[in-house]
Amino acid sequence: MTPPQTPAPTPTPTPPPVTAADIKGAAAAKGIRFGSAVAWSSPGADAGSFANPAYAALLEQDCAILVPENELKWQSIRPNAASFDFTRFDAILGYAEAKGMAMRGHTLLWHQRRWMPAWAESHDYGTGTAEAARVLTEHIQTICRRYGSRIASYDVVNEAVDPASGNLYETALSQALGGAQATLDLAFRTARAEAPTAQLVYNDYMGWEGGATAHHAGVLALLRGFRARGVPVDALGIQSHIGIYSGTPVATLVANQSPAWRAFLDEVVGMGYRLVVSELDVRDTGLPADIAVRDQAVADYTRGYLDLMLGYPQLRDVLVWGMSDKYNWLQSFEPRADGQPRRPCPYDSMLRPKLMQNAIHAAIVAAAAR
Repeated sequence: MTPPQTPAPTPTPTPPPVTAADIKGAAAAKGIRFGSAVAWSSPGADAGSFANPAYAALLEQDCAILVPENELKWQSIRPNAASFDFTRFDAILGYAEAKGMAMRGHTLLWHQRRWMPAWAESHDYGTGTAEAARVLTEHIQTICRRYGSRIASYDVVNEAVDPASGNLYETALSQALGGAQATLDLAFRTARAEAPTAQLVYNDYMGWEGGATAHHAGVLALLRGFRARGVPVDALGIQSHIGIYSGTPVATLVANQSPAWRAFLDEVVGMGYRLVVSELDVRDTGLPADIAVRDQAVADYTRGYLDLMLGYPQLRDVLVWGMSDKYNWLQSFEPRADGQPRRPCPYDSMLRPKLMQNAIHAAIVAAAAR
C-alpha cells in the first residue's frame, strides 16, 4: 500500500517582472547608506554569501555598507575561553573593503543565555568580578584592536531587554559581573576605549506592530540609564523585522501603528541618540498565497515604514537582513503555515528584483538629504 503523501503547496502565478532601481545612487545623493547582511561560504556555494557570484552582484549593485549575519558573534569566533577564530569574518571584511563598502560589527555581546556559547554559561568565573570582567573586556579588546577603524559601527550589545517584562536578561557572565547593568556598561566603555571613532549601538528588535509596550518601556529605561551614567552609546539599532499579521489593509496598519511608534522614536532621539535600521525584512504571515498580492503589500508596508523612519534625520544607515528571499532566516526559522516560501526581501529566490526593492528606492528618493 502506498503511504499517503503530503500535498505540495499549490503554486501561485509569477508576478510581472520588476526592474531594479538604483538604490545605491539614490542613497548616496541623500547622504544615506543602504546595505545588507551577508554570510560566509565556500566559493560558488548556493548561499547568501559574497562568495556566491550571483548574490555578490546584488550586494555590489545596491549596497554601500555590509554586516556579517553570524560570523562575528561569540558562537562563531570564540570557540572557548582561550581562543578566537576570525577566518570567516576576515574574508567578509576583505571582500567589503575590496568593493569599497563600509562594515558594521555584529555583535560584541548578544546578551541572552540561549545565544551565548555553552562554554560562557558554564565557565568558572570564581569569586568576585575579576574573571568575568577579563572575559568580556578581552573579547571586545581583541576584536576592536584587530580591526581598528576598519569597522565603522558596532552593535556593542544586542537584545538585552526581555520583551515580556522590560527587564534586562541575566547570563552567567552578567551574574558574575554583578548584574546586567554593570555588564552592558562595561561593554560600551570598553568598546569606546578601543574604538574611539566607531559608532556604538545598542541593537534590539522591538517592533511597531503594537503589543510591545513592556519592550519599548524597557528599551527606553535602558537608554535613559546609559545617559544618566555617562555610558558612551551613540545610537539605537532598530532591527526592523516587521510583519503583516492580518488581512487589515496596509494603509490602515501604517496609519494605526505610526503614532505610538513615532512617540517611541521621539523619546529616543530626544535623548540625543541616532538611529540605525539594522536588520530589515518583512514577515508576510497574514497575507494570502498569491505572490502578486503579497509582493505589493510587502512593498507598500516597507514604504510606509521607511517613510516614517527616514523622516528622522538621525537615521543614516538602512540595512536589510539579506537581499534574497531564498536565503532569509525566516524560511526555516518561521515558515508560513500554508507551506509557501516567504517573500521578506527585496529580491526573490531567483535573485530577481521585487516591488520591495523599488519601494526602498522610492522611500530614499522621498527622504530629505542628510
